[in-house]
Amino acid sequence: MLKKGSKLYSIFTGCCPRCHEESMYLDKNPYNLGNIYKMHDKCSHCGQLYKIEPSFFYGAMYVSYALGVAIGVAAFIISYVFIGSGLKEAFFAIVAALIILMPINMRLSRNIWINFFVSYKKDRKDTIDS
Repeated sequence: MLKKGSKLYSIFTGCCPRCHEESMYLDKNPYNLGNIYKMHDKCSHCGQLYKIEPSFFYGAMYVSYALGVAIGVAAFIISYVFIGSGLKEAFFAIVAALIILMPINMRLSRNIWINFFVSYKKDRKDTIDS
């Protein structure tokens, strides 16, 4: 399922969506909050630009919103339905889940967004000039 060459591989590993050879991020740990937004300008292996156009990753905010809703719904179902907590405790579970998973949500939303526009090319060695 997470084989090299699939969109899911690129999304969950944060690697270059074109060649899957290099991480897009300077620091692979999303919980290193000082470097959470820092990305390479382009892939050193295939030359794919990560910031395809100015303000490219603003579109990732829409993906982040959808992921946040999914996290909130999952936290509510787990706490209210499965654990049997009250509405007040379920609310706190939602807030805690959103805060704790914020760095992962941010990275996943960027990874999903760039994978909408860039496809995997197995033997892509040339430099892309945009």
